[in-house]
Amino acid sequence: MKQFLENIKNEILNRPVYAAIDVVLFAFLLYALFVFLKKNDAVRLFKYLVLFLAVSVVVTSRTVALPLLSRTFSYAFLIVVIGIAALFPQETRRGLWKISSPRDMQQAFTTQYDCSDEELEAAISDIVRASLNMAKKDVGALIVITPEHIPMHIKESGTKLDAVISCGLLESIFNTKAPLHDGAVLVRGNRIMAAGCFLPLTQSLEVDKELGTRHRAAIGVTETNNVLTIIVSEETGVISVAHRGELKRYYDAEMLGDVLREFYGMKAIAEAPAKRGKRARRADR
Repeated sequence: MKQFLENIKNEILNRPVYAAIDVVLFAFLLYALFVFLKKNDAVRLFKYLVLFLAVSVVVTSRTVALPLLSRTFSYAFLIVVIGIAALFPQETRRGLWKISSPRDMQQAFTTQYDCSDEELEAAISDIVRASLNMAKKDVGALIVITPEHIPMHIKESGTKLDAVISCGLLESIFNTKAPLHDGAVLVRGNRIMAAGCFLPLTQSLEVDKELGTRHRAAIGVTETNNVLTIIVSEETGVISVAHRGELKRYYDAEMLGDVLREFYGMKAIAEAPAKRGKRARRADR
């Protein structure tokens, strides 16, 4: 151990800049690991992981003549990564999806729908009116808006409709006496693709425990798919929106219309001429 510490001291003295970078990066990795475990209510594992890493550093040093253990512990980082992936599969999948997926709503802005902007605007108005009507009547609803094709296993879990959106149709589907009211409605463009679909529930521990299955399903599907979900609570009548694993509540008609237009890419298109007009007026001055 004395020789091991002496070697570390020599490394620091001979290459202080690299040693400082090494220490900073190692501290950052430990901090990131601590935050991840704390977020997932597993902070008690942190001390065991730190102990495992410390033993790995000692065993793999050139001053310790334990070739078998040294070779095994040299893959300590890989072992830790595999262990975390095995213990937290949902969180790992969610993190990888967020890294690999398009940021914000860029994909929605470039999506081509089989309908005109006027038809999209009419669909948005019908979705907003239906959501408000159901909220007033305390009728629960779950609407999934997707700019791309939803995974087949989710689509096939419900009943295929392929019908043009209307306020009356949405309210009929979510009528408590209707056979499809328990599931989610899948919407692309101005058409309802399917109804009565089952969605994956979120496993996040940060979700309010007061929220029911409908809200957990709405969050869960946005964690692994580029979709926007609208939830109407049957208990409180509150309208909520989930996107990229985050839930925002208490939407009114204007807020809901704005977020739908932004997700469809219509808000960006509408703002562009306005900005050009402002530039033109400045130029005239």
